[in-house]
Order: sequence, then structure tokens, then C-alpha cells
Amino acid sequence: MARARHWQLLGLLLRAAPDAATLAIAARLEGDASPLGTARAALARAAGATDPAALEREYHHLFIGVGRGELLPYASYYRTGFLHEKPLARLRADLRRLGIERAPGQADPEDHIGCLAEVMAGLIAGAFAVDAEEQQHFFNRHLEPWAGRFFADLEAAEAARFYRPVGIIGRHLVEIEATAYTLAA
Repeated sequence: MARARHWQLLGLLLRAAPDAATLAIAARLEGDASPLGTARAALARAAGATDPAALEREYHHLFIGVGRGELLPYASYYRTGFLHEKPLARLRADLRRLGIERAPGQADPEDHIGCLAEVMAGLIAGAFAVDAEEQQHFFNRHLEPWAGRFFADLEAAEAARFYRPVGIIGRHLVEIEATAYTLAA
């Protein structure tokens, strides 16, 4: 469940700018001496010191922008250099096969990192009737090839203040998942 909670947290923080209630939850995160625990503690400090309006501006600058944000959080872009490409088509086919439907009113393509994190959380937590092999397939096909680079870019992004520890958490989580799935094979 710890894996699912980390993916769920990433999905929550990356789908939209967190509101005051979400910041209050993030401010209560606890850390430890591990790299992931240190990043959680840094995120908790950032959440406790961040104003929702300032975070809305940071989110906008990072992911939306006037012409475009500093980062484009989509698998298609990271994997091909373009939006709405084959990685999105393959993802949509896998989501259909798994019985996962697009949320009504959702404007972002399904290959948005926040959406993928939410799906991964659901796969791990048992929200969808899949086994561990299907979790691994989804991760290997839709996250592992690009998400580590995205999170490293987020960690280094010029506009990232609050989102720097989010990038660190994501990068470590991708590394942990990749290692775990390699060991399981």
C-alpha cells in the first residue's frame, strides 16, 4: 500500500495545482533517513510554507505557461517529441483492455504523468482487477521509458520550488519500481 500511496500522492499533486486542503495533507507527511523519506520531509516543509495562490502560479509556469510550460508532462512528448503520438494510442488501448475509462470533463490526454500515476496507484491498490504481472506490464510500457527523465527534469526545473521535492519523490519511486520489477523477473 505504501507504493500505491506514493503514486496516488504524485497523481494528486501533478493533475492540478494543489488546493489548501491538499497542502495541509502534504504538510503532514513524515520522512526518514532514506532518500525517499528525505524527499517526503522536504515536500512536507514546502507544503507548510506554500501559499495556494503562489502554488497555482508555479504550477501554471511549470506545466501550462502562456505558449507552453517549462515542462510538458506527457508520455508522447517525452518519448517522441510530439503530443498525441503512438505512446498515447498504446496507452488508450491498454486502458480500454483494463476497463479503465477517461474521467468525464477531463481535458488532458491520458498520457499526462498525473493520470498515469493515478492509474498506477489504482493498479497497485487493487482498484482494478489485475495481477502483479499486469502492474509490471503497465509500468514497463507506460512509465519506465520516460517518467524518470520527467521527474529529473521537474527536480531541476527553474520554476520549481514546491515541485522540486515532488520531482525527487517521483524519480526515486520510478527507480524503486524498476529495480523491484527487475528483481521479480
